[in-house]
Formats: sequence, C-alpha cells, structure tokens
Amino acid sequence: MLDILPVTAETRPAVLALEVRPEQRGFVEPVAQCLKEAESCRFFVPAALQLDKQIVGFAMYGEFPNEKLGRWVWLDRLLIDRRWQGRGLGRAAVRELTAHLRSFYNCDDIYLSVIEGNARALALYHSLGFRETGEKYAGREPILRLRGPLTEGETPCES
Repeated sequence: MLDILPVTAETRPAVLALEVRPEQRGFVEPVAQCLKEAESCRFFVPAALQLDKQIVGFAMYGEFPNEKLGRWVWLDRLLIDRRWQGRGLGRAAVRELTAHLRSFYNCDDIYLSVIEGNARALALYHSLGFRETGEKYAGREPILRLRGPLTEGETPCES
C-alpha cells in the first residue's frame, strides 16, 4: 500500500530526486516546478508517495473554485519515479489518491486532465472509471471526471 505524505523538509530531497523516463518528460512538469507552483498557489497540495519507507512518486492536488460547479477537486499532477514504474504503482497511486481526496474534501467527483499524446495515462484513468467531460483544460488537455457512488450524508461537488 502506498502512503500519501506531505512534502516536508524531511521528504523534500527524495521528492526532488524523482524522475520520469525521458520519453515522459513532456507529460508532467518537473517536481521542482510543481513545488514552486504550490508555494505560489494556495489551492495546490503537494504530496510524496511512499512505499515501504521509500519515496516512489509525487502528486499534487487541490480544491479549486469553479464558476459553473462552485468548486472542483482536482488531481493535478502524478508521477511515479522511472525506477519504480512497471509495478502497478501508478494504478495504486490513483486509487489511494482518489480515496484520500474523497475523504479529505468530502466530495464525490474528482477531475484531472491529460496532456495530449499520453496514451498510457489516458488508458489507466479510463480503466479506473475516469471519463471525458467534453471540456479541455487550457484549450488542449481533455478533462476527465471520476464519479462514484455517494454514501449517506455525502454531497456531490456539483450543485
């Protein structure tokens, strides 16, 4: 099981050392850039992904205002270090993160976007229940939404 940890002074060096494969570099921003964005935008929450006391990945998420929906919970960045890829950790990370986001934000719908050409990520998200909304982020990245069953007392993000 993956643990979702805050990026702290203790975890930061290991998080900054994470790398994707060369052919994946255009699909997700470098961790250093993500952390800089998180420092300047209060909505972003950066997270270290840990397996057996080793940092194996990074994610960034948050709850953002949305004119149409009121708010939306966004899984904005996700990467698994190149040395840990091919072991099912991307799938495990998405499952852990979506459960965490639903609990933390008390929200059913979770959104993300995929950079064009990232067929592997798109296939992974589809296999886990994400579907295109028909909208594009920044005019080019398809936005996907994961909807799940509401439990008693929960309310969806949309009103």
